[in-house]
Amino acid sequence: MITVPAKLAALQARQREQADRERARLGVEARSWYRISNAASADEAEVMLYDEVGGWLGATADEFINDLRGITAPNILLRVNSPGGQVYEGIAIANALRSHPAQVTVQVDGIAASIASVIAMAGDRVRMMPNAMLMLHDASGLTFGNAADHRETAELLDKISGNIADAYAARAGGTRDEWRQVMVQETWYTAEEAVAAGLADEVVPTPKRGDGEPEMRQQFDLAAYGYHGPRPTEPKAEAEQQTTLTINIGATLDEDFVEQLRAMVRKASKPGPVEDTTPVEPVATVEHRGEPGPELVALTEPEPEAPAVDPVDEWAALTAHLIQDEPDAWSVLVSNLTTTTASSSAATEA
Repeated sequence: MITVPAKLAALQARQREQADRERARLGVEARSWYRISNAASADEAEVMLYDEVGGWLGATADEFINDLRGITAPNILLRVNSPGGQVYEGIAIANALRSHPAQVTVQVDGIAASIASVIAMAGDRVRMMPNAMLMLHDASGLTFGNAADHRETAELLDKISGNIADAYAARAGGTRDEWRQVMVQETWYTAEEAVAAGLADEVVPTPKRGDGEPEMRQQFDLAAYGYHGPRPTEPKAEAEQQTTLTINIGATLDEDFVEQLRAMVRKASKPGPVEDTTPVEPVATVEHRGEPGPELVALTEPEPEAPAVDPVDEWAALTAHLIQDEPDAWSVLVSNLTTTTASSSAATEA
């Protein structure tokens, strides 16, 4: 909670006037830090305090209190989620709530800290939402001046903090000094701890599944949009499932080329020495009745033996490119000068 010493009150008033004139010149409305709805409701009006109390330097609770007076509903639900703000503005709001004829229920939705916790004490009934918190601490302020000015401000802050402690004691019991110790330590209360300390009356239970809350884990039903899942796959006909593509390559190629392909396939499938594919002239044979004579022997040529293949030296094959003689660079450059061409020979002969 923040308070401004008396010597800065005049500065605060001047800043407020300047801000009002500037907003009027630009046609900009002041930012609202609260909202009131259902003011003329037959049952309950809702007031939301979801920001810093009183704004900052120049903003006051005047508009809030004027709007509060216009509520004619018999019940007021004040929902609080505020970090606090200016002390005097918060005290004015709390007193306006106490003075209103409606039954005021304060509901802490998130946090009621600093002077916002004092506003919460003004409700006829205070309830904490699940996981909400209250925070109490001493007042703080800003001083500009000499040592006497700072001492005066320190005494004023102690008096303001004692005044606030009385608000907690009036609701929860205890003494000013006891609550001052709580404030000096800057104490945070969970929803359950606030009820145990007497600062709140109840904790709103967490809604259970099935009490009007939607089941977030349920799957989205697409049947409402005409979608009933993927269609079952229909079995294909046997003729469609088994399709064979036959291409007659031989009909499009030359017969000699096809024969060469067949020879290459046979060679690749049979390991051994390389087969000579050179065409062999047919061997002349003579039909001889009776025992073979010298004529048949003379016309039959023996099958040539395969030439012996020297074993390949693998190391020599791998390093052959390393031991090749490189041409002399100078010889390469003058080779065109030393090569005899037909035209030069002809000239020499002439």
